[in-house]
Amino acid sequence: MASAPASKYNSHSLENESIKRTSRDGVNRDLSEAVPRLPGETRITDKEVIYICPFNGPIKGRVYITNYRLYLRSLETDSALILDVPLGVISRIEKMGGATSRGENSYGLDITCKDMRNLRFALKQEGHSRRDMFEILTRYAFPLAHSLPIFAFLNEEKFNVDGWMVYNPVEEYRRQGLPNHHWRITFINKCYELCDTYPALLVVPYRASDDDLRRVATFRSRNRIPVLSWIHPENKTVIVRCSQPLVGMSGKRNKDDEKYLDVIRETNRQISKLTIYDARPNVNAVANKATGGGYESDDAYHNTELFFLDIHNIHVMRESLKKVKDIVYPNVEESHWLSSLESTHWLEHIKLVLTGAIQVADKVSSGKTSVVVHCSDGWDRTAQLTALAMLMLDSFYRSIEGFEILVQKEWISFGHKFASRIGHGDKNHADADRSPIFLQFIDCVWQMSKQFPTAFEFNERFLITILDHLYSCRFGTFLYNCESAREKQKVTERTVSLWSLINSNKDKYKNPFYTKEINRVLYPVASMRHLELWVNYYIRWNPRIKQQQPNPVEQRYVELLALRDEYIQRLEELQLAGSAKLSDPSTPPSGPAQRMPHVHTHF
Repeated sequence: MASAPASKYNSHSLENESIKRTSRDGVNRDLSEAVPRLPGETRITDKEVIYICPFNGPIKGRVYITNYRLYLRSLETDSALILDVPLGVISRIEKMGGATSRGENSYGLDITCKDMRNLRFALKQEGHSRRDMFEILTRYAFPLAHSLPIFAFLNEEKFNVDGWMVYNPVEEYRRQGLPNHHWRITFINKCYELCDTYPALLVVPYRASDDDLRRVATFRSRNRIPVLSWIHPENKTVIVRCSQPLVGMSGKRNKDDEKYLDVIRETNRQISKLTIYDARPNVNAVANKATGGGYESDDAYHNTELFFLDIHNIHVMRESLKKVKDIVYPNVEESHWLSSLESTHWLEHIKLVLTGAIQVADKVSSGKTSVVVHCSDGWDRTAQLTALAMLMLDSFYRSIEGFEILVQKEWISFGHKFASRIGHGDKNHADADRSPIFLQFIDCVWQMSKQFPTAFEFNERFLITILDHLYSCRFGTFLYNCESAREKQKVTERTVSLWSLINSNKDKYKNPFYTKEINRVLYPVASMRHLELWVNYYIRWNPRIKQQQPNPVEQRYVELLALRDEYIQRLEELQLAGSAKLSDPSTPPSGPAQRMPHVHTHF
């Protein structure tokens, strides 16, 4: 990793608006004019501070706080540093030093962020100068603790595309060829009475009545019954998702649940066994019996085979990401890089998630068996596995809108607990429910896109933009834990969708190497030798890590495509001009060479 001088850099997100630069002559400038502001964003305060930059040392600047962002610009003539941090990204705000603290820049605020960086500001000790900044930041970064609305409900941005229209479950199931003779759409959960964390619309076996579903729900954790996620277009095997059965220490059985899984198996008469993938390590699944959970045993569930995928729980993943942050921010230690990275176990967890998804995809693609996937409650590891397997199996999900539908369907509508895992607007930074499960999924997608550079319509910027707005609270897309909570809060009526931003400027997020292929199954190599740390995400705040953005090969390819389009357009114009001359009777006859002028190109 090459180091480079870094006196000037922008550390705002890739997606943020372009920032107007003011002159640096120091004469009567109104710096506030250069602060970007969204419709609905209001300025709260500004203050002169010293930003303790971990890369360039202390920098004098002015910080502006709005109800959406913290924005700092340097006041020093030799530095053009800008920080643009959505308040939703802030995880923790602490006071640094006290009134009697000695030493330069020892008194101020320490801010921990959710996107792999920390910020430190020093202020003057006189007159409790940090108190108002601390209180304002705390108030607007954690609005839920102060009975304030999350910014998404105040955002008045308008786009020419409505992102809320991207996902229509009936249309998506119709695209998959559903309903059919074996699978039906049920509205039993229309008012979220069967399961309050499932979507209103579910696909279930044709032979299972709504009363059967109610009985099965009593034996599944959180009433999350087995329902269809995806059906293979040719062999008709399916991916089904659910939560763990409530077996408990006494080994309870439920005939309705056992029969229901057999009905799922029989929807495809060619298969003799149903494969169940339990995402947990075996020891964890056994331990869950103590709290009333468990797994499907051979003696109770005939015609099934059960495999454990050894993917660890949310607490292990949270600690692993903390270790990644420790080794990438603020400094990357070159001498022990590989051993430090290995000690985080992050890539090991990525490998296990990808390996599990490959197994699911391979079983379904082979046509030998349908697959049931669950973990404990079916909203974390289960979502990772079903979404990645569907991405491997179905090329539709590799397009920009297809991927948006995949996220809306498998993550948002099926109740991944975004509010609990991310902590939108919540000050409880040490909450045990916080975990980077969705980040891990996006990392897996990025690993796949590296191995199959022509298979995805979207580029890296698309994935990073999704992650930036996972935290930003600018859009309503990732707010709340489930569909029923979003409906109660009228999120689609009162907020803007992230897909509105992306789909109104799709070219920005397109992969120029994309080649559309139908029915090609992708099997990434999930060995440690083929996985790498996503430097452009995890280490993007460090200006000394040389990032190639955009990729020079990609940039040149885009230029050549534009040049090709230009020449094709010119050729068409000349052909039209030539045919117009031929059809004009007043034009004297001419030789063939004169009729069709030569087009000279660089190729």
